[in-house]
Amino acid sequence: MTAQPSSSSSSPVTTGTLAAFSDAWNRHDIDALMSFMTPDCIFQTAAGPDACGTRHTGTEAVRKAFAAAWATVPDAQWINGQHFVHGDFGTSQWTFTGTAADGSRIETDGIDVFTFRDGKIHLKNVFRKARPNLPAAK
Repeated sequence: MTAQPSSSSSSPVTTGTLAAFSDAWNRHDIDALMSFMTPDCIFQTAAGPDACGTRHTGTEAVRKAFAAAWATVPDAQWINGQHFVHGDFGTSQWTFTGTAADGSRIETDGIDVFTFRDGKIHLKNVFRKARPNLPAAK
């Protein structure tokens, strides 16, 4: 017997949901982003002192960590999104682009691995390729 994904009264997360979540990242719209997350959400960054990167738990901590991405790279964009959903699990592949504080260009591929609950994102776990920044545009 195959285990079935947990059911909920909320609409399930779809690839359209993940595309809308990605669009909110590119608009730098923190309120829209947080509307996709569960109240006890978890965000695990691509870098940090722990094996999981850095873990941010709960709405306030996740909101602050999401906003920090734009503070660090004000022109940050996640392009070429490809989204996949199966039950309470999903992924979004993307290319992250932006300009670092020293003017160098960031362009690197990555993936978000998601766990869903009650029609929302419970866990956003980020993995990104480690690539040196490109020279600043002239």
